[in-house]
Amino acid sequence: MMKILVTGGAGFIGGNFIHETIKKYPEDIVICVDNLTYAGNMETLSPVIDHKNFHFEKADISDATAIRAIFDKYRPDYVINFAAESHVDRSIDNPGVFLTTNIIGTQVLLDASREYEVQRYHQVSTDEVYGDLPLDRPELFFTEETPIHTSSPYSASKAGADLLCQAYVRTYKMPITISRCSNNYGPYHFPEKLIPLMVTNAMQDKPLPVYGKGENVRDWLYVIDHCKAIDLIVRYGTPGEVYNIGGHNERRNIDVVKEIIKQLDKPESLIQYVTDRPGHDLRYAIDPTKITNALGWVPETAFEDGLRQTIQWYQDNRTWWENVLSGAYRSQS
Repeated sequence: MMKILVTGGAGFIGGNFIHETIKKYPEDIVICVDNLTYAGNMETLSPVIDHKNFHFEKADISDATAIRAIFDKYRPDYVINFAAESHVDRSIDNPGVFLTTNIIGTQVLLDASREYEVQRYHQVSTDEVYGDLPLDRPELFFTEETPIHTSSPYSASKAGADLLCQAYVRTYKMPITISRCSNNYGPYHFPEKLIPLMVTNAMQDKPLPVYGKGENVRDWLYVIDHCKAIDLIVRYGTPGEVYNIGGHNERRNIDVVKEIIKQLDKPESLIQYVTDRPGHDLRYAIDPTKITNALGWVPETAFEDGLRQTIQWYQDNRTWWENVLSGAYRSQS
């Protein structure tokens, strides 16, 4: 039996990770720490909220007193940090919030993990720390050796957290691993990101806003595949290492939108091209060879299958995303 502290567990990826962990390791104790900011949703935790080994603590990861009290109460074996401000547009409007949560919050968690001698601290990062790749060089991919070259306050804050983790490995010999993933999609995704926004808007016959000409390319990773990779890294990865997690599913944004329209049988006239965001990265593409060779992980979900499952989930769980759009979910925080 292991005690696993998951920060940001009421969010998209963290919530799916908790579901998968409790399903696979029902005897492990899972402690979810979430501050229930706008992207945190207690309804995401409804499948596990009554499980005997699940515990929830509302706290801000940048609040050292609150975090230390939680560590003292549960004394976790593993700490997995999903908690982050992650929306690029919001980081452009208000960078300070991103620095507080993503950098100071990480420092607070690292200090508590060091004090309580956790067996593994895992930092969930992003491929956005590498910047972007040119559209006309399809042979180029991000590897773990690609230099950090950030484009937004969001990616800069995540890169800062990664560097802090690496410093704690070097200075304090802490058992830390880092993963950098490509764009996730799947159930419980907050409808401000591309796929859930397009799905929910199309279901309501609302315009589908596409930046620029929609030619930016992303490597899509089904969230459950991502969760399985993190589980392998936490339990079997080498301390001090960075692992890239990618889906081998590169698509132009406009092609993703058109596939959603097709699956929902909606007209392309819903597409509305809007002014591109400042510093919009052109292409992300991850080479996951290292994690495949070291831990045997490969993405299991083809994009078409994952997208179909995702659309079906939003059709079957309309109340979940309607409560998000109306703000009703915030009454639980």
